[in-house]
Amino acid sequence: MTAALSSKAIRIHKHGGPEVLRWEDVEVPAPGPGEVRLRTTAAGLNYIDTYHRTGAYKVALPAVLGREGAGIVEAIGSGVSENTDIVVGDRVAYASAPMGAYAELRLMPAERVVKVPAGISDKQAASMMLKGMTAQYLLRRTYRVKAGDIILSQAAAGGVGLILGQWAKSLGATVIGTVGSDEKAALARANGCDHVINYRTEDFQARVMEITNGKKCQVVYDGVGQDTWAKSLDCIAPLGMMVSFGAASGAVKPFYIGELAAKGSLYLTRPTLDTYTATRADLVATANELFEIVLSGKVKIEVNQSYALADTAQAHRDLEARKTTGSTVLLP
Repeated sequence: MTAALSSKAIRIHKHGGPEVLRWEDVEVPAPGPGEVRLRTTAAGLNYIDTYHRTGAYKVALPAVLGREGAGIVEAIGSGVSENTDIVVGDRVAYASAPMGAYAELRLMPAERVVKVPAGISDKQAASMMLKGMTAQYLLRRTYRVKAGDIILSQAAAGGVGLILGQWAKSLGATVIGTVGSDEKAALARANGCDHVINYRTEDFQARVMEITNGKKCQVVYDGVGQDTWAKSLDCIAPLGMMVSFGAASGAVKPFYIGELAAKGSLYLTRPTLDTYTATRADLVATANELFEIVLSGKVKIEVNQSYALADTAQAHRDLEARKTTGSTVLLP
């Protein structure tokens, strides 16, 4: 049995703005049954972290934030070796509950971490697990994209968007992406988008109609939410699918389900990564398909911003101000 250790972590004691994020000493106990203790090498920054901070998604306080990271296994609890392939010294990564990635040391259920293969850096792993596994289930399971499909990706220069664009392009799809600036438009084009629409200067629904000659898209992937909801529905071909997987602009308001019939017998789903990776078998399969496509070179993971873990408050400010692009990591 290993002893408890002291660690630095970003913790909140109340909900609010970035100012509630505090750099504090915490004690990390020995791993219990089925647990591993990790020394964090990099933690991922994700928009859901801001929801936990503000209280939009309630969490028990005090709380160490963060659901994505990479690290080295330093200790394991009983049963870990028998039930998983995880051993001390492994490089591993994760993107799931429980929270706690914003820390130098942390405990995790062994069944929720996966081994990181050689050829993928800790920074890449920490920055791509949540976004990359999200792209995997969106493209391969929620709606299985095939060659010839036309898809619309909202926020195509965001963390999920950059991975989704490259991956969809590799599958033979025509990728239309929306962005909020010329700089982000260039980034989206460099990451798989055949057509890029600046939603600040153009009506994206009208442009989709032009690009597709009125045929619209087989699927719309929308992580923006309220701001894009109505027009996203109008970009979907009959019998197509609306995939609402996030709400960066606010939650979608209640709507009349008959709209789906009127707009062409559309399908609608609100998926989550937690559901698609609920079993260890699904988690490992999802992560391995992500690792494979990254190692193949078809999807490149660029870490566009790095912050010291102690400077997480500034990272949150920049994320909410939409000053970041792609993936961001926090480094202990």
